[in-house]
Amino acid sequence: MYEDIPENLRPISPWTYFGLSILFNVPIVGFIFLVIFSISRGNINRRNFARSYFCVFVIALFILLIVLLTGGLGSIATWLSNTLNS
Repeated sequence: MYEDIPENLRPISPWTYFGLSILFNVPIVGFIFLVIFSISRGNINRRNFARSYFCVFVIALFILLIVLLTGGLGSIATWLSNTLNS
C-alpha cells in the first residue's frame, strides 16, 4: 500500500504511536530515546511525534517549576491533609 512512498515519509501506525508513548514514559531510557528520535534523520512522522512529546515534557517541567517556586505544592499538601483529616 505504501511501497511507493519513501521510507522516511511513510506513515506510522497507531500502535507505533502507542508503543512510542509507552517507551517515552520509561524514566531514563525513555528520555534518551526521546532525544535520539527527536534529532534522528529517520521517519519524519516519528521525529515529529518525538518533538511534540518533548515539547509537552518541557511545558510540564515549566509548570512544575512555577508551582514549586510559588509554594503551591505546600498549600496543596496542607489542603489535602486537612481534607483527609476532616
